[in-house]
Amino acid sequence: MTVRHRGALAAVAAGVAALTVAGVVACGSQPAEDVGAEEAAALAGSATPTPAGTSSSVPVTAGELPTGEQSVPPVRLVIPSIDVTATVDPVGVNPRTDEFEVPPSVDRIGWYRYGPGLEATAGSVVIAGHVDSADQGKGAFFRLRELGRDDTVTVTGTDGRQRAYRVVARQEYDKSKIPLERYFARDGKLRLTLITCGGPFDAKTRSYRDNIVVTAVPA
Repeated sequence: MTVRHRGALAAVAAGVAALTVAGVVACGSQPAEDVGAEEAAALAGSATPTPAGTSSSVPVTAGELPTGEQSVPPVRLVIPSIDVTATVDPVGVNPRTDEFEVPPSVDRIGWYRYGPGLEATAGSVVIAGHVDSADQGKGAFFRLRELGRDDTVTVTGTDGRQRAYRVVARQEYDKSKIPLERYFARDGKLRLTLITCGGPFDAKTRSYRDNIVVTAVPA
């Protein structure tokens, strides 16, 4: 997930090369067809569409952490159906590369700390992870493309509380066409958004063509 700064704003770019590290290898299989697209769109409510010609980057929020003692970062994520148990690190923007700073270890995943935390009552809680690495092997989200409707995702926060979510949608986008204003919004109904890379791997650009996006709602 590439994140860029636009002035004082943190912005999310359509490329997701940063979700994989140098030397990534292609996924061995492709996801099934998209499910739940209409439901995922409805959850976003009135998210403002990206203006024409600016689809490569979408302003999200001011480049500072949310204020107040009520913010609850996620620390652990479990998805039994695809055998995932992963530590979640708070991540932001790498000032040198302007990229979404997903943890370098592929077995860890990153929560976008400039968005909503687990205490939120609205908006999209974004967690992104690597799909794989030539050096480290399969990433925590290697099988994210296999998730289907009603699969359960459990996220534990720093408060020790476990929160269960139910998958309602799984979609694959060309990186240049992903509606980021939908997935990085602070408004609309509360949902959990999981993102990784997918589709064919381009050896020249050393990145995947697509993004896999899974949307889940409180169970």
